[in-house]
Amino acid sequence: MAYLARRPDTYLFRLLLLPITLFGIGAAAYHFVWTPPELNVYNWGQCLLAAVTIAKSLEYALNEEGMLKVGETRPGEMKGKAKDVTNGHAGPIGHRSLAFVPSGIYDAIELMHTLRGLQWKFGQGVYVPKPTRPRERNAFLQATAVSFIQNFLLVDLLESTIKLFPGVGSPTGGSMFYRTLSPIWRYSVSTLIHILTGSAILAGFGMVYDLITLVAVGGLDGSPASWPPVTENPWGADSMHKLWSKHWHQLLRQTFLVLGGYPGKWLAGDLGLLFGTFIASGLFHDECMA
Repeated sequence: MAYLARRPDTYLFRLLLLPITLFGIGAAAYHFVWTPPELNVYNWGQCLLAAVTIAKSLEYALNEEGMLKVGETRPGEMKGKAKDVTNGHAGPIGHRSLAFVPSGIYDAIELMHTLRGLQWKFGQGVYVPKPTRPRERNAFLQATAVSFIQNFLLVDLLESTIKLFPGVGSPTGGSMFYRTLSPIWRYSVSTLIHILTGSAILAGFGMVYDLITLVAVGGLDGSPASWPPVTENPWGADSMHKLWSKHWHQLLRQTFLVLGGYPGKWLAGDLGLLFGTFIASGLFHDECMA
């Protein structure tokens, strides 16, 4: 589907392929189950990935012009002399590809894996944090490796600490509100668990992003400019608006727009766009906790 979305005059083919694609995603996500309780996290991950993939498939199929990069008039055809255009604070990325991968396949792979759309039309308007690491390749890889090790050790420390609380750290789960404690101690402990969990999630985001960055830049010859920070100091946000619009990651922004925002706009204009996006986000995160 991604390959066709980068080929001109394929709209009808994409529409015909859409039902099969959606069925395949659903079957892969919900038919195969990890049965050991300690592996439940993989069931959680593959089902949430299915929601993201469904949103991508819908966008690829229903966008009549295909998926365009910034400055393109048709897939692969730049307008005038425009080139190396990016969104937000992302620097010029330039054209990079692996010699053994055909350019059309490489283009499709890039489209499938991009979430913020740094070079893509759908990513216009997304907030991209300012780079915090050197642009030079070797220095960038070194800084990323150091960040990965720091985040890995922090995740390990936080996870080990959370597992010390009875019930909370087990695969079967448990309440963080211990009824045997007095109210002051009960809510003090629950607040501590809440902070530890949030910190572990944030460090986990950084650890995984750093690892993927090392593979993409160090192993697959990606550009450092393709990997700006995933978050911008969430602890420094002084309002909920700044937290969700700038300081937190924007990786699922397009997913929520496709699944809720765009249908809402079609039904009720800008107000529908607002409520549709928040409803899609709410349902997605509710599924995360279910």
